[in-house]
Amino acid sequence: MTIAVRWQAVQARVAAACERAGRPLGDVTVIAVSKTHPADAIREALAAGATDFGENYAQELATKFTELGAAAPPHAIRWHFIGRLQRNKAKLVAGRVALVHAVDTVELAEELGKRAGGVVQPILLAVNLAGEDTKGGVTAESAPALARALAAVGGCSLAGLMTMPPPSDDAWAGQPYFEGLRALRDRLRDDLGRPLPVLSMGMSHDFEVAIACGATHIRVGTAIFGHRG
Repeated sequence: MTIAVRWQAVQARVAAACERAGRPLGDVTVIAVSKTHPADAIREALAAGATDFGENYAQELATKFTELGAAAPPHAIRWHFIGRLQRNKAKLVAGRVALVHAVDTVELAEELGKRAGGVVQPILLAVNLAGEDTKGGVTAESAPALARALAAVGGCSLAGLMTMPPPSDDAWAGQPYFEGLRALRDRLRDDLGRPLPVLSMGMSHDFEVAIACGATHIRVGTAIFGHRG
């Protein structure tokens, strides 16, 4: 199956999920997770209609950014950094991406703001709702204080929240975490008195559930690019 065919299948799934949830299709941004996939695969996805691409590794993103450019005619690429980012790698990411999805310290946000080259870098607060030791992100209890601190960092703009539920073969197992992130976002929005429009949640196997729970950005890799060899 080609990338173009997979992309169309994902688009159909997103459209059906939006219709079931009573949401317009334009509410949901599909981020094609291109980590470890070559530039040619990204070009195929671009030709099929994808515009947003997600990378997990700072050096890989920098290499692809150089090779493909911020805009590859006739389509413009919007890059997203979706992995855990070390402060010393912030310079490879800041100012190059539409969103940094997994910020969980003030220090990282400050470094991104410093390295963004005079533009404002949008960021998301990563929340580890399940308290998994293997994942970054703050607890729901710690999120309000960190959100207030991130909102005050110069050079950055807090745009919303992201989460990843524990791995499961059951797509619906993520529902409590998706609903929990939306509820937390609503509380933080009221607390901060500012819009937090982005909810980054849901992947290839469970993004329909995430859309039903309010996801605005879904991170889809395997369903678009296939399994990595």
